Amino acid sequence: MPLLLALLAQVTPVQPIVHGTGLPPQGTDEASVMAPVNALLAGIAAHDGAAATARVRTDGTLTAAVERADGSHELRRMSWADFAARLKPSPQRVEERLLDPAVEIDGDVAMVWSPYVFLVDGKVDHCGADHFDVVRDGGSWKLLNVTWSQRSTGC
Repeated sequence: MPLLLALLAQVTPVQPIVHGTGLPPQGTDEASVMAPVNALLAGIAAHDGAAATARVRTDGTLTAAVERADGSHELRRMSWADFAARLKPSPQRVEERLLDPAVEIDGDVAMVWSPYVFLVDGKVDHCGADHFDVVRDGGSWKLLNVTWSQRSTGC
């Protein structure tokens, strides 16, 4: 037992990811990782499925963990093709704003984690946190998976 306690005392706790202080500067690896994320958000704002999915790996998925106002929960999963098909022309103005994104890179694998707020016609519709899995494929960064929490209260 004393040996186990001595070993446990030597464990260094892992610190949480420090959130960014804004978008990374142009020309950095972090900015390159953000490029497909920004393309996705621009495609959503334009209601353009082809633009939204131009920088994705089609074998990935999107998953939403939705918390409704009544407290019920739903996990929704879809393919990139299904997601793109849902983006139809609309007179509504939509915008997803990432708030303080954190970018982590290890070789050809990266992730972006960020709280977000989703606006419809300038008003908050819902909010949560986004997690983007990004991979370097053929020399460029592409979105593989996107997972997000979504709630309409407490935004």
